[in-house]
Amino acid sequence: MLGIDTNIDSIKQEVLYEVAKLAFAKELEEKKDVLPFELIPGPQANFRCCIYKEREIIRQRIRLAEGKSPSANLDKKNIVQVINSACEGCPITRFVVTDNCQKCVGKRCQAACNFNAITMLRDRAYIDSNQCKECGKCSVACPYNAIADLMRPCKKSCPVDAITMDENNIVVINEEKCIDCGACIKNCPFGAISDRSFMVDVIEIMQQPEIPVYAMLAPAWEGQFGANITAFDMTEALKELGFDGMYEVALGADFVAASESEEWANAYKEGKKMTTSCCPAFVKMIKKHFPQLETNMSTTISPMTATARLIKTLHPNAICVFIGPCIAKKGEVLDTVALNGADYALTFDELYAMFRAKNVEPISHEETLQQGSIYGKKFCISGGVTASVLQSLKEKNENTTITVKACDGASECKKALMLMKVNKLPEDFIEGMACVGGCSNGPGSILTGRVANVNRDKLFAKADNREIHENLKDYENLVFSMHRK
Repeated sequence: MLGIDTNIDSIKQEVLYEVAKLAFAKELEEKKDVLPFELIPGPQANFRCCIYKEREIIRQRIRLAEGKSPSANLDKKNIVQVINSACEGCPITRFVVTDNCQKCVGKRCQAACNFNAITMLRDRAYIDSNQCKECGKCSVACPYNAIADLMRPCKKSCPVDAITMDENNIVVINEEKCIDCGACIKNCPFGAISDRSFMVDVIEIMQQPEIPVYAMLAPAWEGQFGANITAFDMTEALKELGFDGMYEVALGADFVAASESEEWANAYKEGKKMTTSCCPAFVKMIKKHFPQLETNMSTTISPMTATARLIKTLHPNAICVFIGPCIAKKGEVLDTVALNGADYALTFDELYAMFRAKNVEPISHEETLQQGSIYGKKFCISGGVTASVLQSLKEKNENTTITVKACDGASECKKALMLMKVNKLPEDFIEGMACVGGCSNGPGSILTGRVANVNRDKLFAKADNREIHENLKDYENLVFSMHRK
């Protein structure tokens, strides 16, 4: 049952928890239809106008937790989906005159409008929404900041203009433009946008003992479960949950740093500018919005795919499940089926729901485990990929005077790619991170901000100082491609 203090995160978490609990008990199909009534018993509504709307929202969230579209009649394949029943309450008229309007003699707002959309009423200026083209000149011109820009938060946060509204003013996501970054999910104040989950699929596969299933923890996992929970502790908890073992994706990141350093060195000698290929949202931005720059993108696979290929080399027939803060990784899984990479991707909040459903809690042990170098671990921080690649070049005595534009967030990525497109990028390479601050602030995180950073830094401080190529020596005899094929 959801409490009266319910917020967006707790609603999502409770639905994931209940679905995971039923999936582990193999009762999901039998009991999922009664979940909305158990979570919203009524008669009073908790967070919407009525219990009927609340139950419909829960029903659509259950479908997302199952990996389906929220509405059965709108079966879309995109990872990021709109919960139609939850989309409401946003202002449709973007620019609105507020009480701050002084109806001044200068009438700068009216003079700035090229579309005759502004008239003066008795007490204030008025904007005719039928005439307004939403250029924003009136808002800029007003000396009293009396014209508010009320663009929908989801639309405002989307870095690639993938969000529009239909005839009923319900949000529509253009799948041809969407890069799965999840910015709209983080910024929608009604929780009307969410992501499809692989959670039920993973639970069902883990219940088949003949299939080896391995978890792959993204570098950003450190600090999500506390400052004292190490990789060994997480391995034990994941085994208790049903996984056969765990690998740090930081190890795959070391492979990526070594491979990309070779590409960068060769490109630098040729005078060719390149981009990284680790962030799937950044990769989609290039493929969908800057296709002419695909030849400038590193051909090295992502750390997730590298780790999955390593696992499948060591454990034939293994199923690999990436676990991290990134929603775009789910899209990468679907887009790279032919690359022999990860089979599924989960977010940290989905893993947390699974832990709760099985009463599993990571516990601190004396034993430690470190598979990736500290450089691979820092792939989750903006600038971390650059630091790792430059470290790899340094270890190989290559030229390290290379300059890199480390883009912190999708907006910076877009600007840098536009400069590269017109041959105006001053730096030699671009590191693209769609999430501000890096993967650690991804939309699938449990903790973000200062608490997560403090926890992570404490764990990083305990890591040994092994170098990238030193760390890879144990795997020299393994043969698996580091490039997209």
